[in-house]
Amino acid sequence: MAVTRTFIFLAFLAITSSLCFASDPSPLQDFCVADNVSNVFVNGYVCKNPEFVKADDFFFCGLNKPGDTSNPFGSKVTQANVAQIPGLNTLGVSLVRIDYAPSGLNPPHTHPRATEILVVLKGTLYVGFVTSNTDNKLFSKVLNEGDVFVFPQGLIHFQFNHGPSNAVAFAGLGSQNPGTITIANAVFGSKPPISDDVLGKAFQVSKEIIDKLQAQFWPHN
Repeated sequence: MAVTRTFIFLAFLAITSSLCFASDPSPLQDFCVADNVSNVFVNGYVCKNPEFVKADDFFFCGLNKPGDTSNPFGSKVTQANVAQIPGLNTLGVSLVRIDYAPSGLNPPHTHPRATEILVVLKGTLYVGFVTSNTDNKLFSKVLNEGDVFVFPQGLIHFQFNHGPSNAVAFAGLGSQNPGTITIANAVFGSKPPISDDVLGKAFQVSKEIIDKLQAQFWPHN
């Protein structure tokens, strides 16, 4: 009887373990174009009826046009993700164009859902990312036209226009919706604000400095 109970227990563990690790390694249909008007909430977007899918669902134009860099950062990110291209739904990729004015900065930020691979088309960029605690090691490089650099998923990274003229880069990301968390915006521009006590202790500065930082306008680019 004890042997039987042990066998049943082990069989149960095997079944539940296999269920826990089961997954779909790839889409189960040719495409799942995002239905942006559906009221159903899922992880991603509901599929549009294939009968109503058209070529424009897989199309986006405008990445040949420079972005407006007349902002405090001197940079502009033009996105081509599932919000602009419904056909990207479930496909795990997206694209951005980034324009930089002289001394323009794409400020330190993270993509919680994607690794990024960036190629410089014009100009010179100083780029880098920082590893997680406790090393916090900076990996950085000056990139010229045609150079490529990878930013691992979730790590803080940045790009700075290192040259005297405008710069342009394109980046591919491993998610239909990578998400962006700009560090300064999230920390000092949260709504409602994070407590002065918390930020003052975290950054080891006075309440007055925190108040000054929180009072600034933190734009999104």
